[in-house]
Amino acid sequence: MLNKNEVKGKAKEIKGNIKDKVGELVGNKKLEAEGEAEAIAGDLQHKAGKVQRKAGEAVEKAGRAIAGR
Repeated sequence: MLNKNEVKGKAKEIKGNIKDKVGELVGNKKLEAEGEAEAIAGDLQHKAGKVQRKAGEAVEKAGRAIAGR
């Protein structure tokens, strides 16, 4: 199951990509740059959330193995 950072990061990435494309279409370099930066930040947040989730799953799996389940 996705965690909060994965979902928020993906949403931020999509929003940034939209800003980037709109900036390109209207010739607004500032909006384009803001969009690119937001998309990168969102991607990083999404990846960090994925790492958190995977680490949590590994800890749960190890706990079950120790408990003999």
